Amino acid sequence: MRVMVLVKATAESEAGEMPSTELLEAMGKFNEDLATAGVLLAGEGLKPSKAGKRVEIESGNRRVLDGPFAETNELVAGFWLWDVRDMNEALEWARRCPAPMQGRSQLEIRPVFEADDFGDAMTPELREQEDRIARQIDKTGA
Repeated sequence: MRVMVLVKATAESEAGEMPSTELLEAMGKFNEDLATAGVLLAGEGLKPSKAGKRVEIESGNRRVLDGPFAETNELVAGFWLWDVRDMNEALEWARRCPAPMQGRSQLEIRPVFEADDFGDAMTPELREQEDRIARQIDKTGA
């Protein structure tokens, strides 16, 4: 089972405050442990939303919005993609995570949809397309 682990933003992360050397070392060790266990698929920190853009799509129309974005508690400051047995294993790893933010930190763990979750809507042709895309990603290292 794959899960996306979202590190929620704080006022400090949105202000662009950089982590300390100690936190970088602790996160590096945690990421090494995840990788050694075969759990870590991807993970990165994100720059503050002032460096970002949003694209709103409604009725076929697209509108680009410049950051920063309000509601800091709804923003994401980083992420991991983990491959775990189940949600319990994801929670075990999350409990071992160093606090990514000063003060209060929050991790949100969300299961990733798998092809089987879509039932009959995922036709054999769509499964083949998904397989082709996955092979291409593996080939490019993206």
